[in-house]
Amino acid sequence: MNYSIVKPVLIAFFVSVILSPVMIRYLHKLKFGQFIRGEGPESHLKKSGTPTMGGLIILLGIVVASLFYVKDYPLVIPILFVTLGFGFIGFIDDYIKVVMKRNLGLRAWQKMLGQILVTGIFAYYLINYTNMGTSMLIPFTHGKYLDLGIFFVPGIFVILLGTVNGANFTDGLDGLASSVTVLIATFFTVAAVGMGISGNDPGIWPISCATVGSLLGFLVFNVYPARVFMGDTGSLALGGFVAATAVMLHLPLFIPIVAFIYMIEVLSVMLQVSYFKATKGKRLFKMAPIHHHFELSGWPETKVVAIFAIITAVCCLIGLVAI
Repeated sequence: MNYSIVKPVLIAFFVSVILSPVMIRYLHKLKFGQFIRGEGPESHLKKSGTPTMGGLIILLGIVVASLFYVKDYPLVIPILFVTLGFGFIGFIDDYIKVVMKRNLGLRAWQKMLGQILVTGIFAYYLINYTNMGTSMLIPFTHGKYLDLGIFFVPGIFVILLGTVNGANFTDGLDGLASSVTVLIATFFTVAAVGMGISGNDPGIWPISCATVGSLLGFLVFNVYPARVFMGDTGSLALGGFVAATAVMLHLPLFIPIVAFIYMIEVLSVMLQVSYFKATKGKRLFKMAPIHHHFELSGWPETKVVAIFAIITAVCCLIGLVAI
């Protein structure tokens, strides 16, 4: 058996787990503490001051491990670009919130402009510098593809922007986004390795392995009670990783399956806002995103995270069956 896939996991894990205490102390020193919104669950107010921008730890673990493989696996580079690109947007957003004390961070149009720019460069690269084509594997058809043709580029924008914002909404409880995404990254690792075994190696397993390892190391310090939060730096980067990896593997139609939690988090917010406007002030959920609804319904934070992780694990198994 080839154990080479273990190496990037271990490299990223040790970078993340060793770097975390150092970064946590440094973020404390700089007073980069999380601001907790007053309209959020009251139980979260005690988390105020917990260091944020911990997504930098995740990114460093991914980058260090991936750099060992970019020469032999050049298709790691576009995924790394998207991950770092969205991570940079999240970092600026976090910096404005935490350091400049502007609670809303980047304005909506500024954040959207940055996301469109990163997505546009990624789409341009795929069309002009790869021969991956414009097709996507259809779930449960075992080999049938949907060719998007001229709709491929608009599809990439929908896929990336939707997934990134889904990951962003999922980051609201200690360890939630980390535990959900580490399972999604594991799914993509298994899919990529499986394609390699079948003779169609896309060559992107090093970065998916690195993401798994880095998230595992980060989770040591991010599980309840969290010593550090990933912030938008981490959540936007992870959303970018998931979407870009899915596109490179021709598996974006699998995102609603394996990243089901991302999807319901976004839908819960959309439904809440629409229902609030339509009924002139009534709420469909006690609070959105939906993880807060379960919290306010009496579920301990750890239970919400565990159930959402279990759902993701089952969805990833369904995703493997659907390939």
